[in-house]
Amino acid sequence: MPDLVEESTMVSSLQSSVGTERLVVTELPGPKSQVLQARRKNIVSAGVTNGFTVYIDRAEGAILVDVDGNHILDLGSGIAVTTIGHAVPELIEAVSAQVAAFTHTCFMVTPYESYIKVCEELAALTPGTHAKTSALFNSGAEAVENAVKIARHATGRQAVIVFDHAYHGRTNLTMALTAKNMPYKDGFGPFAPEVYRVPMSYPFRDGLSGAEAAARAIAQIEGQVGAKNVAALLIEPVQGEGGFIVPAEGFLPALSKWTTDNGVVFIADEIQSGFGRTGEWFAVDHEGVVPDIVTTAKGLAGGMPLAGVTGRAEIMNTVHEGGLGGTYGGNPVAAVAALAAIRFMRDRNLVARAREIGTLVLDNLNALARDVTIIGDVRGRGAMIAFELVVPGTTEPNAAAAKAIVKYCNDRGVIALACGTYGNVIRLLPPLVITDEQLADGLGVLGEAVRSVS
Repeated sequence: MPDLVEESTMVSSLQSSVGTERLVVTELPGPKSQVLQARRKNIVSAGVTNGFTVYIDRAEGAILVDVDGNHILDLGSGIAVTTIGHAVPELIEAVSAQVAAFTHTCFMVTPYESYIKVCEELAALTPGTHAKTSALFNSGAEAVENAVKIARHATGRQAVIVFDHAYHGRTNLTMALTAKNMPYKDGFGPFAPEVYRVPMSYPFRDGLSGAEAAARAIAQIEGQVGAKNVAALLIEPVQGEGGFIVPAEGFLPALSKWTTDNGVVFIADEIQSGFGRTGEWFAVDHEGVVPDIVTTAKGLAGGMPLAGVTGRAEIMNTVHEGGLGGTYGGNPVAAVAALAAIRFMRDRNLVARAREIGTLVLDNLNALARDVTIIGDVRGRGAMIAFELVVPGTTEPNAAAAKAIVKYCNDRGVIALACGTYGNVIRLLPPLVITDEQLADGLGVLGEAVRSVS
């Protein structure tokens, strides 16, 4: 799908009242953060973890300021949520005005225009020119769960196909859809039935072409489930928690063709990869795939809780009246935030900026990989880039190295995130408003970390 703004539009940096430079003035975490962490241990469930226990006081652009006055460079965007950066004035203005007007009525009781406008934007932005309708929810897991509900209702079938290394959420159904046991699923069963897992295209580990990987997956579906029993095939076009796995070229188109040929609903989970993150509005756009249903959340509303299910009108509208909804779904404050975020992305040409970031990061990491022996693979699209760590001379996952790299970066005021089925992948998800100078600073610290561990 083409950009909705001209490629030549320049991306200007946000001017931050907290400054644009990383600054560490205490040990990390600092004394005030340590006090808060002690309070947290007494009152917050132990099941809720923290990766980096600095407590944030305010944030702007790509900088987080903690309660001790440290200025921390954000290379994680709250796990791909603050795509447009922190404290964007246009979003603040829109949210403030809506809060002053009204905060909630429940769209199912008394509706409001902003919900409709968000659905119009989703119809325009998601791939394909077919008629589309949407329903809005609160979280990515809700969106995925409702997409499956809709596909089952529309097809009259039950089976759902998902993939190795997938992550789709933490509700009962989405835990069943998610591949990794610990920490997401362990001890929480029994899980929802009629979920079948097949191999993902993982070029670094399987060495297969896209066509070969798709043929392997399809053969398993047809042999073990039967095409006539499948309601939906659900896939992240670039896997997120599973390790930022980019499938080999041709894998997604082959699966899409198989679903079309067999009356199966193709659901693209674009919750982490969508809204400009990969250098296109949606990750499926890189190969021209047009899903039947797209799920969105994370980067949709600039940090406000909002998710969407957008799909072919003939599929979405099979659901009976009252079959979709939720008290807070499409909340008016979150809806106007989404509208402001989308406008900001267009105005700043952030889809193109994601591609620029990707080029800078990939060039840096590929050069680093030539100098060290613990990086087995560098991969990603746009501003969704990762590298996989291995035991030197092998493809054996090196989770210890990933943990040490994250700690090194955190100690120096840079947020870095690990992920992957084996816990051995470092992922980068910077805000798309990050400056070249900030990005170079963060990559410098990251490079130091990798070399120190290597």
